[in-house]
Amino acid sequence: MKKVLAILAVAGIIGATSCKKEYTCECTVLGTTTSTTAEFKKKADAEEWCEDGSGGVCELK
Repeated sequence: MKKVLAILAVAGIIGATSCKKEYTCECTVLGTTTSTTAEFKKKADAEEWCEDGSGGVCELK
């Protein structure tokens, strides 16, 4: 029984770390504000995605 609980605990930890979170990037270009939502595992990846290729002022929400 202890082995089963240990295996389930490890599986739960692995499962929890692989979850993706939803991030929203809000950009203002020439006075127009748009929002785009996407899922990423790491906040750093979401920040990079938000800053790349917009040509305006963007903020991760």
